[in-house]
Amino acid sequence: MDALAALADPARRRIVECLRDSEVSAGELADVMEAEFGLVQPATSRHLRRLRETGLVHSRPDGTSRLYSLDPGALRDIAVWLEQFRGLWSDALSSLDAEVQRGKSSRRSAAP
Repeated sequence: MDALAALADPARRRIVECLRDSEVSAGELADVMEAEFGLVQPATSRHLRRLRETGLVHSRPDGTSRLYSLDPGALRDIAVWLEQFRGLWSDALSSLDAEVQRGKSSRRSAAP
């Protein structure tokens, strides 16, 4: 579960979020990391290397730059592992939903 450990870092999670919908160049990712975390390009490169080593992202050359994209396999492994804990929060959300519905019903019946 090295991928989960890699995602413990907020900068790496932000990189993964940036890659959610499409490929992004290393330069664009460096710009985001500098603006949001104050990281210089070599620090962003180290985060990208860590994400690559854990299988969360892969890269390909594109002219003089590199494009990064998500590798869904590692994220799927994390989702499978987390599934065993789903009951912990889905039961709580069901209870919250029941309370919200009960509150709506009470307000409707009390309305003039």
